[in-house]
Amino acid sequence: MIPVVFLTILCLGMASSTPSPDPILDADWQKWKIKYGKTYNLEEEGRKKAVWEENMKMIKLHNGENGLGKNGFTMEMNEFGDMTGEEFRNTMINFQVPTLKKEKNVQKRLAGDVPNFINWKKRGYVTTVRKQSDCNACWAISVAGAIEGQMFRKTGKLIPLSVQNLVDCSRSHGNEGCYRGNTYLAFEYVKDNGGLESEATYPYEDKEGPCRYSPDNSTANIRGVMLVPQSENALMYAVATIGPISIAIDARHNSFQFYKRGIYYEPYCSSRNISHSMLVVGYGFEGEESEGRKYWLVKNSMGIKWGIRGYVKIARDHGNHCGIATYGMYPLV
Repeated sequence: MIPVVFLTILCLGMASSTPSPDPILDADWQKWKIKYGKTYNLEEEGRKKAVWEENMKMIKLHNGENGLGKNGFTMEMNEFGDMTGEEFRNTMINFQVPTLKKEKNVQKRLAGDVPNFINWKKRGYVTTVRKQSDCNACWAISVAGAIEGQMFRKTGKLIPLSVQNLVDCSRSHGNEGCYRGNTYLAFEYVKDNGGLESEATYPYEDKEGPCRYSPDNSTANIRGVMLVPQSENALMYAVATIGPISIAIDARHNSFQFYKRGIYYEPYCSSRNISHSMLVVGYGFEGEESEGRKYWLVKNSMGIKWGIRGYVKIARDHGNHCGIATYGMYPLV
């Protein structure tokens, strides 16, 4: 039996601590507020600015070190810059971690001859980057993306599927809407429910509501879910031969929250404290492969202003970095 730990994903998290405002940064603060449409009352303005300043200093320090070759990626201030670590981590605690044994659903072949580069986005398997906003729907976005890819493989048509359908309706299988969710249970919901609607008929609302699924509008169905063995070799084989794969990582760190470009490597990342679902859409390497600059190409759900237009390159062959191979799965269509 291969035990697979299924985490209930709460999505996202991180930032820093508060302290005293710096008037030198006033102009940059005003520009940032305008860019992201931020408004505050008088009571919260000072606190938010202090948090933003600490995050800005941390980002500049990291990027300064990056210029000296210490880090392989850069960071950038983004719309999450006024949030403390506690404000983000409030959506990441109290994980439910049921251990399920599904030997018959575990991918058997672990490796084989595969190409050095794969990018399913360029092959038409991947829809545009979504933005989960105030609803912690990363798990639903990851599941929808994996099904979209397999439906394209089967039909040749790329149809955005309804994340809202999963948020509202997979409560029947144990998920908790915008609070948290489990990708395995979401796949099981689609299988048992007889289908999933498209984004066109059941659009995303950034909040949870009553289930309004209509069988007449069903756009995609699956007959099961396959688990990828917990190794990067197995994940690489699955990505190369199947398509986009639903995964989850430890995303609790400031470095991930403010990631901009480059190959992401966080020394304090855990392969067990999984908190955020995403979609692996490819892999490759920068420079010479022998230099160890290998990466996974991963689609996030924070909008196109985060990272590389919504994507992140995560270090590959670095001991299952951030747990990227811990929670891989894909649908059977």
